[in-house]
Amino acid sequence: MQIGLLREGKNPPDKRVPFSPKQCRSIMLKYPKISIFIQSSSIRCFKDSEYERNGVKVCEDLSMCDVIMGVKEVPVEMLIPNKVFFFFSHTIKKQPYNKKLLQEIIKQKIQLVDYETLVDENNKRIIGFGRYAGIVGCYNTFLAYGKKHNVYDLNYAHHLSNKLELESELKKVKLSKNFKIILTGLGRVASGAKEILDFLDIKFVNKNKFINKTYDYPVYTQLEPMDYYKRSDGSPSLKSDFYKFPEKYSSILLNYCHNVQILITGHYHAPNNPVILSNDDIKSTNFSINVIGDISCDINEPIASTIRPSTINDPIYGYNPISKSEDNYMKDDVIAVMAVDNLPCSLPKDASEDFGEVFIENLLPDLLNHGSVIKRASITRNGSLTKKFKYLTDYIL
Repeated sequence: MQIGLLREGKNPPDKRVPFSPKQCRSIMLKYPKISIFIQSSSIRCFKDSEYERNGVKVCEDLSMCDVIMGVKEVPVEMLIPNKVFFFFSHTIKKQPYNKKLLQEIIKQKIQLVDYETLVDENNKRIIGFGRYAGIVGCYNTFLAYGKKHNVYDLNYAHHLSNKLELESELKKVKLSKNFKIILTGLGRVASGAKEILDFLDIKFVNKNKFINKTYDYPVYTQLEPMDYYKRSDGSPSLKSDFYKFPEKYSSILLNYCHNVQILITGHYHAPNNPVILSNDDIKSTNFSINVIGDISCDINEPIASTIRPSTINDPIYGYNPISKSEDNYMKDDVIAVMAVDNLPCSLPKDASEDFGEVFIENLLPDLLNHGSVIKRASITRNGSLTKKFKYLTDYIL
């Protein structure tokens, strides 16, 4: 099998890559029948010469490859007919801006495997950059708190080389007694954020103690959806019921937000789920949070203060709940918002290595053996949508 690694073609270019140079070498040593080729890139987080030193051939033409891998959406002009492509296509929610891309993939009889559709038997995602979104997002949230309150000054994440440097910076963080943090979600993003909270030796406490007790040290609690959603009519709240009838539920997150300094979001929010934090919640006298790290970054949806994405270079903006608009985050009554939507790009080497490690361990054997995981994740094959993704038929017309 010949595997080709694409140069990222979407603008702005992404520095990440599916495999590091050393991972490529280890793949070819373990599986002698695999050869790996890579397109030259001046943007990529690893240099061409590093790949060459590890036995990867740098070349422009990948048409000899069986499998072609990238990270972001592949521009139409970079597609190669009759190949297996792996990348984040952003098509499964019928995103209008990628309609032409999926149409062309079908026309060129490409087998498209979206990393987002790679799931196990329990429909749990196998791979993604969520862990590093959580790590960098949590770091940026503490960066925002330090700047807003002028208590410490962290370097911007994209100025750091790796997670070790990031952890070294975090040693500057100073938090007061009874400092309280809410973390939402239980998946990869939340787990990445939790790594940072644990590194800072911030103690976890359960939700009841979080609300009712005071502490001589900083603490956080981690909330899942059924902790902050309840049936609006007062009847019993059940997870299975919530997934069937989300419109019958409303948020009670405000109940947790008194005497709390930071909210960090790592949840998944389905389009039909109720709002988690409304503008009225933020204006409430029971709401004391003044820094929100919205790693989930759903614009104008579950978290009222997230009115736009921020950027890696400028990760913080202010939200004024009175005017419902952007304002100077240094003002007392303005929320400092961190809502970067491409967080893993701040540490592209570490994020790429983490991603490659998961692919090699959990997906490469399935790819080589033409297994069920890759088959199940394929959106297109032989010039048409696969059965699982026939719901996209009206999208591509």
